[in-house]
Amino acid sequence: MTTRLYIARHGQSEWNLENKIQGIQDTNLTETGIRQAQLLAKRLKSEKIDCIYSSDLKRAHETAQIIAQEFGLEVKKIPELREMSFGVWEGLTAEEINKLYKEIYQLWRINPDKAVIEKAETLKEVQKRILIETYNIIEENRGKNILIVSHGTSIKALILGILGIDLSFYPKIRLDNTSLNIIDIKEDGKAVLVLLNDTCHLRSDV
Repeated sequence: MTTRLYIARHGQSEWNLENKIQGIQDTNLTETGIRQAQLLAKRLKSEKIDCIYSSDLKRAHETAQIIAQEFGLEVKKIPELREMSFGVWEGLTAEEINKLYKEIYQLWRINPDKAVIEKAETLKEVQKRILIETYNIIEENRGKNILIVSHGTSIKALILGILGIDLSFYPKIRLDNTSLNIIDIKEDGKAVLVLLNDTCHLRSDV
């Protein structure tokens, strides 16, 4: 009995558009982000989604709600699925961070698992909390198709954790807005990556 995880990043947010680090700041979806979520909902319509979970931050929860409307499901809002807290970096652009915190920013770009950002979570802490919650969700929904809507950093940490890949590989994964990732959890607990950073649904809006 296989449990299938559909893991999606939220649609474009206001701060995505401005290239600002969001972290746990509660930014809204843009009109583009809403449209992206609608297209992802249509893409998922052909799948059998049994339950939907999302981060409690607005950009992820609204994305999940748009998808949930296609299935007549309720979204279960889970704080542990939220984005990494980036502390003093939140609200700053990458350029600003590079100027103000150059040494730690360069370390984050190369070895993020070793970076300690002021007033922020570490990547290991993020991975631990989202893995614990995701395994709880899997345990409650054995054999079902589960959709989780979360955030770029958290999802990358989650995927690496489930697959048993070291966090040092974090910079080697790209996740676009409303990208879809699929992981099958076999009956023996082994995880198989089926799909990564799929945004084919966005092409239908070109």
